[in-house]
Amino acid sequence: MTSANLSFWQHLNREFPLEYDVAVVGGGIAGCSAAYWLKSMEPSAQLILLEKDEIGSGATGRNAGFLLQGSSTSYTIDIERYGRDVARRLWQATLDNRNLVEELFGGEDIAISGCGSSTAAGTDEEADRLMASAQLLHEDGFDAEYLDSRDINKLLGSVGYRGGLHVPSGAVADPVRLVRAVLRHSGAEVLEKTAVKSVSGGNGNTVDLATTRGLVRAGSVVIAINAYLPLLEPEMIELVRPVRAQMLSTVPIGETSLPMPVYSHDGYYYVRQREDGRVLAGGARHLHEMEEVGYSLDTTSALQNDLGIYLSQHFPQWSDARVEHRWAGTMGFSPDGLPSWGRVPDVAGAFWVAGFTGHGMSIAFLIGRVMADLVLGSDQSDLGRIFDSGRFTAK
Repeated sequence: MTSANLSFWQHLNREFPLEYDVAVVGGGIAGCSAAYWLKSMEPSAQLILLEKDEIGSGATGRNAGFLLQGSSTSYTIDIERYGRDVARRLWQATLDNRNLVEELFGGEDIAISGCGSSTAAGTDEEADRLMASAQLLHEDGFDAEYLDSRDINKLLGSVGYRGGLHVPSGAVADPVRLVRAVLRHSGAEVLEKTAVKSVSGGNGNTVDLATTRGLVRAGSVVIAINAYLPLLEPEMIELVRPVRAQMLSTVPIGETSLPMPVYSHDGYYYVRQREDGRVLAGGARHLHEMEEVGYSLDTTSALQNDLGIYLSQHFPQWSDARVEHRWAGTMGFSPDGLPSWGRVPDVAGAFWVAGFTGHGMSIAFLIGRVMADLVLGSDQSDLGRIFDSGRFTAK
């Protein structure tokens, strides 16, 4: 994807350095959302988005496309980790994120489906947490229902789950179509196949980005490359850890029997069935924890086999389904499970955001607005204050 105002030849023969008001680094959902909100809030701003590969080629284009609520596997865990007030704000933010995506881009052929979602329990202990979560969510004004083992398995066409939390507001979308729609609405010029090699202060009022194609200079910069942030800023390795996620998809399987996306086993497995009958499943990282750290995009037979076992155990009707695709993506994990933003050290006007911990689709569109607020000098929202990386140094 490139700017609609320039031809192939014009792009090929660009004269560097290029100068803009704001440069965004990273063509995933966080970077494209930051560009969208910047243009919405400052229509006259000249924007450029730089992507080392293609738009949506990273974690955004390699996940299951879930738009769920909350930041972890149960509301009780969120409350234990962050306190009740922050847990409530996080749930509301992910609900707002989902609703805004549908409102703003639902007509853009992003294949969004407000089908609801379920978190299914793999153990009795997990079922107890989900039952308690349902009660706490009701107390905080959110729509959620606990289902016992019989009812959750009947709803999902599954076997073996010990209970589950059904959330009517859960949704799914095509993540690549979504990120492209967000980017189109940003009006940003786009340079794909353009990797940023370093970030430094310019002449005092600008930020210089040394890229594989030449120098790009901007008044402000947003770096939204998630797991890859430490490769550009090595000191960030304490805040962002690269973790591989693997998935598979089957050929179309007759009639659709799974009506909604499912998280289970404390979020270590996830599965959905598309309208065309294809089943997408991912997870099993906890069974191969050491092997799944790092930047490799190779799949492994051991983990892929475990995904097949999981499907056979809980959806035996799919046991013989032929796998059509296998793939992996690199997630950025944070120390506390929440994303963070911060300022690039010693580079005025440069900001970063990372650490989505496998939940980027559920919150990153709104975090794009947080980043736009930072660039434009606006007061930070409650969400911005929650995700401020200063929370780690303040402890």
